[in-house]
Amino acid sequence: MTSKSTTQLNELIEITRDGQRFYQHAQEEVKDARLKAIFSEMSRAKTDVIQALAVKVAANQEHPSSGTTLIGKLRQVYADTRATLSSDEAATYVKQLEDTEDRILHAFEDALESADPDVRALLAVEMPKVRNCHDRMRNLKQSLQ
Repeated sequence: MTSKSTTQLNELIEITRDGQRFYQHAQEEVKDARLKAIFSEMSRAKTDVIQALAVKVAANQEHPSSGTTLIGKLRQVYADTRATLSSDEAATYVKQLEDTEDRILHAFEDALESADPDVRALLAVEMPKVRNCHDRMRNLKQSLQ
């Protein structure tokens, strides 16, 4: 695996971790028990994807990223601010989480196009999980509108 592939996987780990941590945060902030359960499931799904990517990085004697991105943190702060000002806190978090899912999905799609064959194989395995999370949050957002 090339250093480009390692960098690419670590970027995906960071972007996915942004989502995982945002789901954990939103779970603590919302009052609706159904949303808490959904956010918990989504956080676990992100953890599974992160672990799969990290195993691939580590298998090549590299260090998997343990950080997040600035964009991810800013999105969470923005959602907190919007939720505070909104009459529908839950819908605000769902909207921002759906935007986060868009970001993750696009990052994986872009990586699939440019990845080395061994990385592409891993991403192809993880892509259904990523797409499922994206679609689930999109559908939830639409149901709340």
